[in-house]
Amino acid sequence: MVLRTLCSWFCIVKLDYCNALLSECPLYITNKLQKVQNAAARLVLKARKSDHVKPLLRTLHWLPIQARIDYKLCTLCHSFFSQTAPVYLSDMLNVYIPSRQLRSSSDSRMLRIPHVRTKAFGHRSFSYAAPKIWNSLPYDIRHIDSTPSFKAALKTHLFKIYLDP
Repeated sequence: MVLRTLCSWFCIVKLDYCNALLSECPLYITNKLQKVQNAAARLVLKARKSDHVKPLLRTLHWLPIQARIDYKLCTLCHSFFSQTAPVYLSDMLNVYIPSRQLRSSSDSRMLRIPHVRTKAFGHRSFSYAAPKIWNSLPYDIRHIDSTPSFKAALKTHLFKIYLDP
């Protein structure tokens, strides 16, 4: 228990710092960070290096690095809709308003994904990556108003995507 707390304080917190900047970055970067998290999970649970890491992450209730990035982006988008986001982030997000009547027209919590000119850097920008991930969430999760309830539902959803067999 003490080792888990120490790893959370010294390792996991560092992995989460500014991780929203890592969205859509090359896999070799996130793989390096994932290896650090895997080593921390093995250390906490005293597992061998050859043990598979998914059951260890499930036991510790730790999301993998890519899921942590998605979690951060989605919580920032949720703060936009709850009007608690900083102005500089709110200026980067726009609510999607369709030009004609569509099935998604009734969804007031969709974000407009801007057109980007360069795939290499445009897809990594917050104004592109955050709406893309936010819009991929299920309708019922996007429409949760309470922040703690939203975070719990989002973490459960991401666990199902990344860690369920």
